[in-house]
Amino acid sequence: MFQDHITVKNRHKRFIKTICETEIVYGLESKEGFATSSSVHYEYDDREEIGIICFWAEKALAKSCIKDGWKEYEVSEIPIADFMENWCVGMGNDGLLIGTEFDKNMFGFEAEPFELILDLIAELKSKRKDLNFRKFNGLSDLEKQIKSLIK
Repeated sequence: MFQDHITVKNRHKRFIKTICETEIVYGLESKEGFATSSSVHYEYDDREEIGIICFWAEKALAKSCIKDGWKEYEVSEIPIADFMENWCVGMGNDGLLIGTEFDKNMFGFEAEPFELILDLIAELKSKRKDLNFRKFNGLSDLEKQIKSLIK
């Protein structure tokens, strides 16, 4: 179990590095929306499951999950700026989690969206990259606003 946790955490770290380099995130989309799951680690106070929307850094890994309940889905490409300012912010506000790098056995990392944004900002800044957002004036503005939300 401990080895599995390390593997999942390492895949999550690789997800952050990869999407900051390629500036692309992949999801699985159908007519009903994007591929979802439920958290195995967290639940609401009333013991209701917390929803997860899953994302990948590589198209091939996303595609490998198109089976069983997700067999009607297709890989969808999302620019990182859109992912951060719309998906992550929206999911954080809605109380959802982000699943990263789930494998074909539905085993992956469960990230809190606002924490993921901060991790992505740190990685992008380390690469001396900035992004053009529609709702924020660059990474620093987004970072400042997210930090004010999680205090």
